Amino acid sequence: MQRAFEGTTPSIADSAFVSEMAYLIGDVTLEENASVWPFTCLRGDYGPISVGEGSNVQDFTMLHEATVGSGVTIGHNVVIDRATVGDDVLVGISSTILPGATVGDDCIVAAGTLLREEQEVPSGHMAYGAPAEVRPLSEKHREQIRWYCEEYLALSERYRNDGSIRGDGYEDDTQ
Repeated sequence: MQRAFEGTTPSIADSAFVSEMAYLIGDVTLEENASVWPFTCLRGDYGPISVGEGSNVQDFTMLHEATVGSGVTIGHNVVIDRATVGDDVLVGISSTILPGATVGDDCIVAAGTLLREEQEVPSGHMAYGAPAEVRPLSEKHREQIRWYCEEYLALSERYRNDGSIRGDGYEDDTQ
């Protein structure tokens, strides 16, 4: 479902996929080939949310005033509140990124990680634990980032081509 808030309506690229069971409200922007999966909430009422090209926001995730770069995979059940995530990042299942935190480019936030307020993960690093510690990223981890992003890009294309729903999250009643 998409809903305007105080005169601002979500802006969704034609090639983006939004599940009909996702909730987008207010100042939300989805770039080309971005995908938003079931039971997510992108709440752009407090401030803007942007999801970059080719990024995917998976099931049961909540974004609130967040900037997400391109080529990002946000796993299931993640909370990102007033934070910034760079390009080519994998945010693992059940992670929490608190206000003011910043994740650089080419990073992994491991499953279950808690990034504290104002915490920074430098580009090319992995954050893990609760509260998070940081270490340099390996080449194997960089490959994981690309693999997950490519998998969800292909999956969203399959959903768009299925014909039962349009990419913008509304049912297609013309069939």
